Amino acid sequence: MPLINQNGHLKWAALILLVMVSTISTGWASTPVDHSMFKKLLMKYVKHGVVDYQGFKNEEARLDQYLLVLENTDSNALDRNEQFAFFINAYNAWTIKLILSKYPGIKSIKDIGGLFQKPWSIKIARIDGQLITLDYIEHEILRPRFKDPRVHFAINCAARSCPPLQSEPFTGAELETQLDQATEAFINDPASNRLEGQTLHVSKIFKWFKEDFNDDIVGFFLKNGNEGLVKGIESSQQKIKIEYLHYDWSLNGP
Repeated sequence: MPLINQNGHLKWAALILLVMVSTISTGWASTPVDHSMFKKLLMKYVKHGVVDYQGFKNEEARLDQYLLVLENTDSNALDRNEQFAFFINAYNAWTIKLILSKYPGIKSIKDIGGLFQKPWSIKIARIDGQLITLDYIEHEILRPRFKDPRVHFAINCAARSCPPLQSEPFTGAELETQLDQATEAFINDPASNRLEGQTLHVSKIFKWFKEDFNDDIVGFFLKNGNEGLVKGIESSQQKIKIEYLHYDWSLNGP
């Protein structure tokens, strides 16, 4: 189609407007979310998965600034990877904020809430103009929208048995690598998962969310396990028995 109409006038203005509308509606040219404030906090107060909640408490104002960045972000304008990373970081950051709301007077995230309200059902996260729960982020957004079991090793529930909180935020550009690294680190940590004879002892995460792993725990370990673990499973794959380990809900602090 020519860019000049019958009157000889250029159609550049109309073309530019069309491109702008298309960009806004599809999100393919969205600007990455600035996670730099969260990165500084994580690098400073998370070491090998151990969270210094007192340090976060001392800089809670900075955490609040980051949460405001998330609150003011239109997640629908982000591309898929940016959006996936956004909600992982939102879950982790708001979990820290939830812990700080009662810290230091708690020993577990389960100490928050009450008899009829679990901590994950408290409306705390301000996202896309709504006040939502951590459960909503996990079960209504992350799991059904992205359908990626690796998410279970990226989000952190503030418990010792939970896959460790990473010392850096997730980003759209590095998402695939970060998800792989988090998954492989947890899968191959003998404190969290291990093969003893023909018994594969695994985290209860695999019991609670077995459908996310296609009801094939052994297959997931074969895909993500290190060489030694994979060889051990393959040697007696038809006889592997699954046992679920005790889940320690105590706070993942020092």
